[in-house]
Amino acid sequence: MSATVTSRVLGVLAAFEPDRPLLTLTEIAQRAGLPLTTAHRLVGELARWGALERGPDGRYRIGLRLWEVATLAPRGLGLREAALPFLEDLYEATHQNVHLAVRDGGEALYVERLSGRGAVPVVSRVGGRLPLHATGVGLVLLAYAPRAVQESVLAGPLTRFTARTITEPRALRRVLAGVRRARVAVSDGLLDLAALSVASPVHGPDGDVVAAVAVVVPSSDSAATYAAAVLAAARGVSRALAPRP
Repeated sequence: MSATVTSRVLGVLAAFEPDRPLLTLTEIAQRAGLPLTTAHRLVGELARWGALERGPDGRYRIGLRLWEVATLAPRGLGLREAALPFLEDLYEATHQNVHLAVRDGGEALYVERLSGRGAVPVVSRVGGRLPLHATGVGLVLLAYAPRAVQESVLAGPLTRFTARTITEPRALRRVLAGVRRARVAVSDGLLDLAALSVASPVHGPDGDVVAAVAVVVPSSDSAATYAAAVLAAARGVSRALAPRP
């Protein structure tokens, strides 16, 4: 079956990645698997609409019009607005990286991040995705995910990022059970040996877990130091999302 116009347009947009935010027309055509003439036509239409922007050097980047459309996504926008005051409180209490993430398929999608100048470096970014089994927010979201999602992730492959990454399904099951008991997940060097993440679940209006809040601190710190603050922030967001009488 030949590619539709929609799939070709999506292919053009998907050509851009965090490590490749600026692309020439030729690079877009190659990464999208399109003839140069087709890419030229689609890129021109996207640029006129504002989905792409052309810089002085002739390279293209994602345009602000896409950001405008993305802010209309209710799962991210409403959640972020409800959570931001509590995330700011958590940041003021820790002056470290504070994250808010939701599950999208088998990945954690970051919808907000607060960070200070002296905070431990992290690879997360707003709009970025990281694996569920190797992050604090991911462990929370996986622990409360539907059984089918859990089994899919456990079936692997579970990518190893450090010597501490959990790559054995039985061990991961035990960790997830502990998260559900304690309502706190700890990722100690699972993604980065220099970072320790402490996360807790956020419940939506119907009681289901819809997001996770976390603080990421240096690995030399103790998770117990931050658990109560993270739990309080997550509970605050849950209350803000609860139905009004």
